[in-house]
Order: sequence, then structure tokens, then C-alpha cells
Amino acid sequence: MQAILMTAVGEPAVLLARELPDPHPGPGEILVRATAIPVLYPEIALREGIFPMAAELPAIFGFQAAGSVAEIGADVDPALLGSRVVAATAGSGAYAEKVCVPVESATVIPAGLSTEKAAAVLMGGSVATALLRRAALTGTETILVQAAATGVGGYLTQLAKEFGAKHIIATAGGDKTARARALGADEVVDHRDPHWTRRLRDILGDNTIDVVFEAIGGPAAADLLDLMTPLRGRMLGYGSLSGVPAPITATDLLARGLTYTGCAGPAWLEQVAATRAEVLNRAADGGIEALIDRTLPLDRAAQAHRLVQDRQTTGTIILRPNPTAA
Repeated sequence: MQAILMTAVGEPAVLLARELPDPHPGPGEILVRATAIPVLYPEIALREGIFPMAAELPAIFGFQAAGSVAEIGADVDPALLGSRVVAATAGSGAYAEKVCVPVESATVIPAGLSTEKAAAVLMGGSVATALLRRAALTGTETILVQAAATGVGGYLTQLAKEFGAKHIIATAGGDKTARARALGADEVVDHRDPHWTRRLRDILGDNTIDVVFEAIGGPAAADLLDLMTPLRGRMLGYGSLSGVPAPITATDLLARGLTYTGCAGPAWLEQVAATRAEVLNRAADGGIEALIDRTLPLDRAAQAHRLVQDRQTTGTIILRPNPTAA
């Protein structure tokens, strides 16, 4: 089978296409014949060495793959054979024509939703849904969504009013500001401007932000604290697109009566996983738009990573294995 190996930590060139033996499922596992493999932003950090790789290198790269169940192991319901699913790996193994995962790591794709759209929406939509539930919006609040034109931010922007946001202020970079507005933002600030938090202050006037969905990190995160609503303002941190976490201390929060929730770790990932079926059903019913940038052949994974790394996308890149090599 065709697969993409991560040969070392580094630039996209460390991802190389190779022919490898087909895997076969063990007890409690399924084998998915992949037709759509999403390139996910956390994978960029993994490839760069910011996060540790789950397997010893060289190893097949990737977090998720979508396709049909081609084989099942012992103790797996035979009715799953032929089903379309999105499969989540334990941190490696998804960039391949055939992917083995525990059956509980697969989510069935509902009728009416394409495999590509399911692959694109699952991770970002699930994280966004879990974040919105955690935020517990009241229907009267102003929120700030960072990086709102794509990925998790794009799904937050689509869903926030349904979950109780009254006013959505978003950030996006350059030409992506129009996309954020199209997805549902009421106001958009260009976060490429080094002084974007000042622009945000101008937009707010005498108002404040009740909830910040913080994805950028860096010093701008601390600058937002003085724009938040005292006593009930809450910041949910789930990313660090700037390359460094938000430098926020307990003293910063206590002085303003704010809360900060770090949305990470095993317990958080369980909450995200619990929303997967809901997100796919919502996408199938038209309640959320799957954000797809383009589709590329699997052997162009390195190019896809370069595009994501350079912020050149407005949605998920889908990798498609060579259909003649199955």
C-alpha cells in the first residue's frame, strides 16, 4: 500500500511516500480503506517536534482517515463491513491507503454526508462543539473567536449563535477576514496587525468581552484580559498559533475576577470524542458547513503541510490515496 512516512522531525520534506505491506486488523480492530485523509493543524506541530511522535521514527504519519471498513478483527460486529467511517488513530498511521484502528475509534458517517466532508469536519467541528458546551453561553454575551476563518475557529463562528452567543467578534488574517464574516462573525479584526487588540478596543467602545476562545497564545492573550467582563469573563485556551502559550498567571486573573480554562489533556479529549457522531449528523443535516480548501494526492502530503504551515489555506486539505494502487 501507499503510505507517508515521517522520517525525522523537521520541515515538510521529512514526509516521504513509500510502498509498505498492508496491515491487518487484530482483535477489536477494523481496517479502513482510506479515500479521504484530512491534514490537521496539530499535525504540523507534531512534525515540527513541538509534540512527541506516538511511534518510533520512521513511522506512518497522521491522526485521522476516512473511508470504508474493508476488514474486521475478532470481536467486531460484522455489520460494520462496508460501512463508511472516520477513523482516529492514537497519533500515527493515518496517512496511508489502509489504516487499522480500534473499533471504538471509528465514527460511522451518516447517509447524505460525503466521505471528504466527514473527514474535513470531524476534528474541527468536534473541538468547537466541546468548547461551546464548556463556555456555557447565556444568550446575551459577546464572544471573541480567534483565527475564525478556518479550522476550529471557522466552526466556532458557524455554531456560536446557536449555542447562545449574542455578538461574535472574530479575528482572521488578511484576505481571510471576509471569510470569517461570511461564516457568521458580526465584526472582524485582522490579527496580522501587531496592534490588533487596540482595534478591538475601538470596536468594543464601553462594552466588554464575556468569552474569549483563545487559539493564538503569545502576548496578545494577556492584552485581552483588560477587555474582558469582570467577574464573569472567561477565556478558553485551546491553541498557540503564535508558537508560544498564553503568558497568563493566576495573579492576572485574580486581579480582574476572570477565569482561564486550559482545554487540553486526556479528559478534554474524551469530551471532544463524545461529540463526533453529533457533529457528523449536524453536517449531514446542513447545520454546519464542512470547510475544505482543496484535495491533493496522498504523495503530495509534504506540499499540503507547507500550505498549512504558511497559512495559505481557508479550510482543510484532503489527501486522496492513489485509487489505482488499492
